[in-house]
Amino acid sequence: MLISSSTPKFRVAICGAGIGGLVLAITIGKFAGHDIYIDLYEAHDAITTSGAGISVPRRTAEVMVELGLSEKIPNPSPDYGLRLRKSNAPKGGFEWFHFIFKTLKRGSTMHRKDLVDILEQSIPSSCTVHFNKRLTKYEKHSPGSLVLYFADDSTSTADVLVGADGIHSSVRKTFFETIGPDIVDPSKIRHYGDPSWTGTLVYRSVFPAEKLSKLDPSNVALKDFIIFCGKGKHIVSYPVSQGTQINVAAYASDERKAGTPFEGHWVSDVSLEEAEEAYQDFEPDAKRLLNCFEKPSRWALHVVNELPLFTCDRVALIGDAAHAMTPYCGAGAGQAIEVWHVHSADHANPSLCIKDAFVLGRLLAHSLTTLDNVPVALKAYQDVRLPFTQFVTRESGLTGKMYDFRAPGYYDGIDRGNEREEMEILKEKIIDHWDWQSQGEGSAVAQWVKAERQLQEDSYNGGCENGAS
Repeated sequence: MLISSSTPKFRVAICGAGIGGLVLAITIGKFAGHDIYIDLYEAHDAITTSGAGISVPRRTAEVMVELGLSEKIPNPSPDYGLRLRKSNAPKGGFEWFHFIFKTLKRGSTMHRKDLVDILEQSIPSSCTVHFNKRLTKYEKHSPGSLVLYFADDSTSTADVLVGADGIHSSVRKTFFETIGPDIVDPSKIRHYGDPSWTGTLVYRSVFPAEKLSKLDPSNVALKDFIIFCGKGKHIVSYPVSQGTQINVAAYASDERKAGTPFEGHWVSDVSLEEAEEAYQDFEPDAKRLLNCFEKPSRWALHVVNELPLFTCDRVALIGDAAHAMTPYCGAGAGQAIEVWHVHSADHANPSLCIKDAFVLGRLLAHSLTTLDNVPVALKAYQDVRLPFTQFVTRESGLTGKMYDFRAPGYYDGIDRGNEREEMEILKEKIIDHWDWQSQGEGSAVAQWVKAERQLQEDSYNGGCENGAS
């Protein structure tokens, strides 16, 4: 049982009531009780989400166990694998390889909205949710308090601020605009604050599995997790909602456009013809899959450039605000096969943001953490999570290139007489990239233990410096 004092240790403001913000609030509430007051600010008039199927891998499920929410997560499937196909063959592709993850236990697949509903129902009593509060900036006032400014001209104060406000994070933007030149090179401020287009467009849809079954009863996408691979593009497809729906994300990339401004809306509804157009050279199973699209949308895939730090003073970034990345890493290992979402506080990789939130929440709730040494706790979070998420980001980018046959030095989609040999080499490289998930460093609980050890050492040693190095 938590023993709560009548006066809280400090007040935490969380901007963004997406998956990361909700898990952070729940974690603080569970392990700190009413010793920490939480204000959760959401830009919209309700806690909503967009997106479709998400994977809840085993190590993310460990967090749900720690938070007492595991019984609400669907049971895992008995096996765990996926099929990759070489699909840029109009008359018929072929199965490249079928991989079963022997070192990992199967995670659960569920609809994103179902997960958000579970989290919303678990918001602790120590947390007050404020709707229609879109942060525009924050300022540091003496003696250390933070003043938050919102788009409706209202203001609020906090002792600690956590930006869980997505790829367009106002917290991240202010964070780097106001940081000292001795910590971050001023010429890089915009590079860190603004999202960057990858040159990739994603066409996405969720539709009833029955629709595909009637059109093509033997389609490979009806039961399995499939990645249809082709030159410069690939399609990810897998069943959700107990197999009644199929979630599809079709990626088309142009590396020449990476880093250039995207003209137009990042997200827009498109015609079925546009969604199908880029995949005319794909095999029949893939084309019939796309033909089932309902209300297709097009997403311009943006990322946050690699940041030198996630925290400074009493401000921290989590989830997409800190490391919005391409969604390819773990597209097999179950890290989270996600269609990209660019608004507010929803996250492309819920697994990573859940881990961010859990580690940070445990540190803030720790008995050693006081208002005076909050920066020590935040730096422990940064030192554990920043290197790991950067590793995942790099792995993800390279994995996506391998699915598209455009990874430097590997099979490029052209048969030069030894296609099978080159594809076998590429297959082994892809599997190597999935293997990172089987390493213990991926466990949120293990990372929390590591962060707690650093918090204890730094607290007893009298503090830490927070910088970009």
